[in-house]
Formats: sequence, structure tokens, C-alpha cells
Amino acid sequence: MAIPFDPHELGPEAYGETTATLSTDHESAIERVREVCTDAGFGVPVEFSPSELLNEKVNADRDPYYVLGACNPAVADRALDATDGRIGGLFPCNMVIREVEPGEQEVYHVSIMKIARLLGMPADDEAMDAIVDDTGEMVDAVFAELEAGE
Repeated sequence: MAIPFDPHELGPEAYGETTATLSTDHESAIERVREVCTDAGFGVPVEFSPSELLNEKVNADRDPYYVLGACNPAVADRALDATDGRIGGLFPCNMVIREVEPGEQEVYHVSIMKIARLLGMPADDEAMDAIVDDTGEMVDAVFAELEAGE
């Protein structure tokens, strides 16, 4: 299947890639990201550890890797309307916390709203533009706070 654009020609700003590095242990980083997301207006209805699951199920020997599924219900409701419900396949907005080395954690996020736009999901472009702006401001606040805490 061909996609309508060359993904290698896109820069991180096109899909909302954001990273931060935290100098702390893995559990403390998870707690910090959860706290900062909550302060920025996100709830965290879903969270899980792919590394624990894979290490247990297939003896993967993966380093700590954790996913916080952040969500702002009001924005999620708007996004469902703006995409005729299709964006639900991308929910929630994940914040990944992975151990790069002991005492160093990377926090990683891509914007599902920008990805939905790239995939042509919006039925209402104007509404989606506002959602991209609103969620972008919220994510920017999360990462500014994470970086300020270092």
C-alpha cells in the first residue's frame, strides 16, 4: 500500500514528535510524567509496561519501557466529532517513558492529532486545526515542565 506522502520527507514537527530526557530512575520518571500530564489537563486512563509484558511472555530481556495513555476528555470529544469517530483508533495520546540507561529516562510523544491530519481523517478541517493547536499547547506545557524540572 502506498501512502500519499513520503514519510522520510517529514520532519518531527509534522507529526508532533517531542522528547525530553530525565535524569532519574524509571519509577520516578513515570510518576513525574503522570504528575505533569495531570497538571497540564490530561488524565491518564490507561497505562502499561510493554517491557514487563514482553519480558514475562517471550523472555525479551527489554529495558524498562512504560506507556502512559494521556487524555483530555473535552478535547477527545471534539476530536471524535472532527473525524467522524475515526480518531478513536489512535486514542489515547501516549507518553512513552523508556530507560536509555540506568538513571536516564527518555520521555517520547507523537501527536495523534497531527497524525490524524496527515492520514486525512478530519471531516472538519477547521475544528481539527483548533484541536491540533489546543493539544499542541498542552503537550508543550508538559515538556516545558519536564525540562524545567531537570
